[in-house]
Amino acid sequence: MGSALPVRTTAATPQPMPETPADARAVVAFWAVSSAHRIDQDAGFDRAFRERFLNLHMETAARKRDNWMAAPDGALALLILTDQFPRNAFRGAGHMYATDSLARFFPRQALDAGYMERVDPKMRLFFCLPFAHSEDLADQDVSVSLNGRLGQLWLDHAQNHRDIIRHFGRFSHRNPMLGRATTPQEEGFLEAGGFQG
Repeated sequence: MGSALPVRTTAATPQPMPETPADARAVVAFWAVSSAHRIDQDAGFDRAFRERFLNLHMETAARKRDNWMAAPDGALALLILTDQFPRNAFRGAGHMYATDSLARFFPRQALDAGYMERVDPKMRLFFCLPFAHSEDLADQDVSVSLNGRLGQLWLDHAQNHRDIIRHFGRFSHRNPMLGRATTPQEEGFLEAGGFQG
């Protein structure tokens, strides 16, 4: 009998990560640099952010940029455009919250893909914030779990948000913008300096 032929095996070649589109890189770069140096509720920052990225926000809301999910920074750009952008560009109006459901949809996929650990550590918070902004208690539990990876400061912040949702079932400071009646208990909370986003 002849000797058996050797079995040829081929190792699976890891597929290269798709390149992040230039528009997505621009969103991440702007947010990384500008938001780190701004003062909260800076009208000039809000205006610049809105003027530069309004079209991309609207396209993202219309699900025309879903292909950005193929790369970690692309996913991060989607989170910024659906969670952070409207909170700055439409500050004080109900549209601040119009894309919140998308802002939670995208990070669920991104987290499943392991993207949070593959972006700049300073930007990982933005995978967590959509859940911290939710008025659903289950999302708040996700927020606390994720923020726990970032350190005690962010964990405390997330737990405070969750406590408000546990107590009121919503963020009371949003009531006027969303046409909701504020209860006397909520009024007392807000007047005493309770969280107002």
